[in-house]
Amino acid sequence: MTAIPLAAPASFKTNAGTPAGTAAIDDLAINAIRTLSMDGVQAADSGHPGTPMALAPVAYALWQHELQYDPQAPHWANRDRFVLSNGHASMLLYSLIHLAGIQAPADDGGSKPALTLDDLKQFRQLGSMTPGHPEYHHTVGVETTTGPLGQGLATTVGMAIASYALAARYNRPGYPMFDYRVWSICGDGCMMEGISGEAASLAGHLGLSNLCWIYDFNHITIEGKTSLAYSDDVATRFIGYGWNVLRVGDANDLPALQRAYAHAKSCTDRPTLIIVDSHIGWGSPKRQDTKEAHGEALGAAEIAATKAVYGWPTEPAFFVPEGVTARFDALLGARGGAARAAWDVLFASYAKAYPNLAREIEQLTSSNLPEDWDAEIPVFATDAKGDASRNTGGKILNAIAKKVPWVVGGSADLAPSTKTTLTFEESGGSFSRENRAGRNLHFGIREHAMAAAINGMALCGLRAYGSGFMIFSDYARGSIRLGALMGLPVMNIFTHDSIYVGEDGPTHEPIEQLIGMRAIPNLDLYRPCDANEVAECFRAMMRHTHHAATIALTRQNLPTLDRTKYAAANLAQRGGYILADCDGTPEIMLIASGSEVHLALGAHERLCAEGVRSRVVSLPCWSLFDRQESGYRASVLPFSVRARVTVEASSTVGWERFAGLDGESVGMHSYGASGKGAEVAKHFGFTVDAVYAAAKRVLARSAAQATAGARS
Repeated sequence: MTAIPLAAPASFKTNAGTPAGTAAIDDLAINAIRTLSMDGVQAADSGHPGTPMALAPVAYALWQHELQYDPQAPHWANRDRFVLSNGHASMLLYSLIHLAGIQAPADDGGSKPALTLDDLKQFRQLGSMTPGHPEYHHTVGVETTTGPLGQGLATTVGMAIASYALAARYNRPGYPMFDYRVWSICGDGCMMEGISGEAASLAGHLGLSNLCWIYDFNHITIEGKTSLAYSDDVATRFIGYGWNVLRVGDANDLPALQRAYAHAKSCTDRPTLIIVDSHIGWGSPKRQDTKEAHGEALGAAEIAATKAVYGWPTEPAFFVPEGVTARFDALLGARGGAARAAWDVLFASYAKAYPNLAREIEQLTSSNLPEDWDAEIPVFATDAKGDASRNTGGKILNAIAKKVPWVVGGSADLAPSTKTTLTFEESGGSFSRENRAGRNLHFGIREHAMAAAINGMALCGLRAYGSGFMIFSDYARGSIRLGALMGLPVMNIFTHDSIYVGEDGPTHEPIEQLIGMRAIPNLDLYRPCDANEVAECFRAMMRHTHHAATIALTRQNLPTLDRTKYAAANLAQRGGYILADCDGTPEIMLIASGSEVHLALGAHERLCAEGVRSRVVSLPCWSLFDRQESGYRASVLPFSVRARVTVEASSTVGWERFAGLDGESVGMHSYGASGKGAEVAKHFGFTVDAVYAAAKRVLARSAAQATAGARS
């Protein structure tokens, strides 16, 4: 099976690298992209010049002739999304942002260029607007952070899903409020990474015809020729995924590229892959088609020689010929500006015809929530038997989603176990190629792509969630990290959170996963102790619009605490709180999360019965607790109380910060085991007796130290 070829004969090309008949100004614009990229990498003495040199015509043809994007309104809700998945070629994107005149908010309330020439000159410098890889929220015009190869591709699948989901919810006859397309440029490395296969398989299955990947087939990676490690027939592979596959035989052939893009847009039943044959470092006499062009500055002499090939002046560096920016204004700017203006007029009419739906669009595009979004979250009655927090989590998720129609998500083939299926009638069932209104996504056994896809959905305004077992968060970690880096309010819902998984054994019992999640900056990991804490943790997750979140829920039942006896559950929104206390200053503090809070409470009751002043602190979210004011943190965990025991059925790594030098941590120091969950827990020392014994040891040491101190 082969791709549909769209390239013109090789004789159609000129030495300038663009087909005969191409307007001179377009030739200048393409070479401006190339030379800005070369000069930026050279100034930094760091970066990847070869791919921008090869792909300048590919990106130019897309931006100038197809992309529905207004540089004056880069956050317009219905704009086409462009993602540079091979983010190491970032100077390609930065050059486009500069030449297209994309605007960013200015301090005075107006606008300013997102990237100036001076910004390009500061490529890869500390504090610059042009970091080594594109960063969302840092540089306007960057739709998602890319760098780890394949991540951008998988994120675009979520963006494409979001376009369909938004259209299904908000489009009405005569009001196509959402119909944007998603385009991505990728390279050999993206294709080699497993996440791209997961994402491509899902996109093909769902028939995401609004999605187009443009594959730069240049045969070069860092080590040399791709033939060292890679011989896939990519066209056949993607045909097998159910994609429309096209081929352009020369990256410099603008008419062939434009035909390919038009063909992609005309395909209505499947996503499109355009394979573009290119020469990395195109035009460089000594570096074209070499690994050195991939990741090294060309050097002054080679830059001069390459500019001569382009018919370009050697000096000044960062030269932009007159008329290039005007050309971008005349094509991309005029087309995108007209489309955005028409959309604004349409939205004003839509708001009159469908005011409630218009209000929802305004809320989701501004990261706001409906006023009564949490009104149906249940309050759970005291219950000694209780329920698994995965079950209560499912009830709470449904209560929220019913009030927030842009809550959308699913699982990696584990929804019956994670309890994350939206079951109310308005949820629309399962999202599919036949039913774009379904809010339940079936990601298949593709955790990595799932986590990237929900990032893409969040980037388009949806409050997206993905779910699975906590142990399989390892498969998703790269995407979870990028979501946190971008400050996306995604919800990663992981159940089966500890050795209480039991029978499935150590392959399925998380040990180091909780601390691994906690170690990710800007990611809040919640591990609630009962049903009402679960509710408050979900409230906190929904309210935080610039933090990614993971919630760890149990397979086993947790008692629902009597909140007339213990502290109010809403204190969980502070990350940590005094759950049970004593009169006066405590002699010992028992600090725990999740299911082990109940062990701490059991030990607390025994200590109190002996006259020991004991305090129990529930600590469902370390990072949220860290963001509280210092006075509050000190009131919960006073520095003067050094006798402490921490309890969690997980790795003890990290708990030493709460246990202190004089405390003790009850936790896991090995892998788990297969057996009944309660028996496994007892085997590893997760009992009230064990926590009580640890407390007595700590108290004894504390008393001995106090006595020794008094004698000295």
